Amino acid sequence: MKTRDLLDMIPKGSQYPESMSLGELLRFASTRHLNGIAVAQSDNGEMYLAFLAGEPEGAIYIDDKGTFYGDKATVLIQGNEIFALWDVEADLVRALVMGCRIYEKTYIKTSSTYDVPDIGVKSTGIGILSLTIMRKNVPKNGVRVSIRKEGMTVGSDITTDTGSVGFRLMYGDYTCIVEDRAHAVSTFPLRFDRKNTRIVLDLEK
Repeated sequence: MKTRDLLDMIPKGSQYPESMSLGELLRFASTRHLNGIAVAQSDNGEMYLAFLAGEPEGAIYIDDKGTFYGDKATVLIQGNEIFALWDVEADLVRALVMGCRIYEKTYIKTSSTYDVPDIGVKSTGIGILSLTIMRKNVPKNGVRVSIRKEGMTVGSDITTDTGSVGFRLMYGDYTCIVEDRAHAVSTFPLRFDRKNTRIVLDLEK
C-alpha cells in the first residue's frame, strides 16, 4: 500500500481551527499533550508530522522525487511551512509512527527557530549550533537553554532525552544560560563558528 493511501485511510477527528507555523505547532502540541497529525502542503511537496502526547514522533515528506521517512523527512523541513492540525486517536498515530519514527528531534526543533541577525558585527556565516547539557557525564533532559547576544535572547529551548538542543545562529560570540529543573542557573560563554558547531556543557564544571 502506498504511503499516501495509508495516510488517507487514517480517520481524522476535528481539525484545530487555526493554521500554525512549525514553531507554533510544536508549542501548541506540547502544551496540550495532544495526539494528532499535522499536514503542510506546498508547491514542492507535502509534510506530515505525527504527534503523541504532544511530542513529534513521526515524519513523512512526499514530493515528485519520492517519499522520505523519519529523520530523512525532518531535514527537508524549511521552517516556513504552515500546518493544519488534525486530532487523531493515539493508537492510529502509533501505527503510523512505526514506519516513520523521528530519532533525532534536534533537526525539527532547530527548523522551528527563526534566523537570528548578528548584532553589531557583520555576519561571516550562519549554521546550526548543537549543544549537549551534561551533569557528571549524564545527559540532562528537560533543562531550559537560552542563547544571548549582547544582552538580547536570540534562542531558547528545552533539552531532549539526550540532553540536546539546537539553534540556527550567525557565527559569533554568545552567552549560554542554562536553568535546570531546580531553577539553578549556569552561564557559559560560547564561540560559535565552523569549527565549533557541537559543544558539550557540563553543569558541574
